[in-house]
Amino acid sequence: MKKTVALIAALCMIFALCACGSAPADKAPAANAPAANAPAAASDKLTFVTGGETGTYYAFGSVLAQYVSNNTGLTITALTGNGSKANVEDMDAGDAQLAFCQSDVMSYAYSGTNLFENPVKSFSVAAALYMEQVQIVTMNPDIKTVADLAGKNVSVGAVGSGVYFNAVDVLGVYGLDIEKDIKPVYQSFGDSAESLKDGKIDAAFIVAGAPTNAITDLSTTGQVYLVSIDDAHISQLIELSPYYSAYTVPAATYNMPEDAQTVAVAAVVLVRNDVSEQAVYDFVSTIFENTATITEQHAKGGELSLEFASYITDVPYHAGAAKYFAEKGITVAK
Repeated sequence: MKKTVALIAALCMIFALCACGSAPADKAPAANAPAANAPAAASDKLTFVTGGETGTYYAFGSVLAQYVSNNTGLTITALTGNGSKANVEDMDAGDAQLAFCQSDVMSYAYSGTNLFENPVKSFSVAAALYMEQVQIVTMNPDIKTVADLAGKNVSVGAVGSGVYFNAVDVLGVYGLDIEKDIKPVYQSFGDSAESLKDGKIDAAFIVAGAPTNAITDLSTTGQVYLVSIDDAHISQLIELSPYYSAYTVPAATYNMPEDAQTVAVAAVVLVRNDVSEQAVYDFVSTIFENTATITEQHAKGGELSLEFASYITDVPYHAGAAKYFAEKGITVAK
């Protein structure tokens, strides 16, 4: 009898506990619905595709990934990438959650133009970080203007890359066709530098934040020059493609005889829309609350600013990024 009473009491307690822990049927969350504004868990792991090993994307991206991993519950792994277009495609396929991208290629992807047959809407903006310059590199002092590239062997980046389209734009305002008026060579930054050193090509388009490792290393083997774009053609470029900005690369960057005038696009970190709001908030806030420390690890940290980070208007920002910028009194595109 005592055993029976004890068993009944135990069953009553179990039923009572189950009732207390159950949500009403109309309040129960969907089985696969993510928790709203859930904090980033220590197990959150994000893959960040950057660029080639000799480019700024990889060097700076590795610094950011390591710093955020060391100071948040996120684990971010920086990987080499194959350029802006490939980075967008990797993100769209779910093979990466974060990606570096040129602002012009970002716009192509979101609108489905130039490099992309169809719009890609699976990503949003985390932040714009710095300007990356269209650097036309040569070791031939006789190549002084873009017009001098006519008939020359010129590396124009990989076929279909953002660099390729930058080369098309710059050559185009000078009346040069990339396939007819120069001898195009399709190479990465590192391969372009090697080809310049060996005299296999005359010039190379390298679109990356200056100083760029590939060019810096090249400058240790001989005198390098950046071919300037004159004011009139810079104005024409900006009128045709407003995502360009005028930029001057100081002579001291690569120990050059003089400054070089060129144009630049923005280096933007993109993020998949399905990454949690808290994870993106942690990523963005950790970077912009610690710019001084990050600058000690990579010079590009000195170019980080809230104003520039939030300037993108043609692609929406991720909710986590928008939350951080709102705390700073900045409204971004949503």
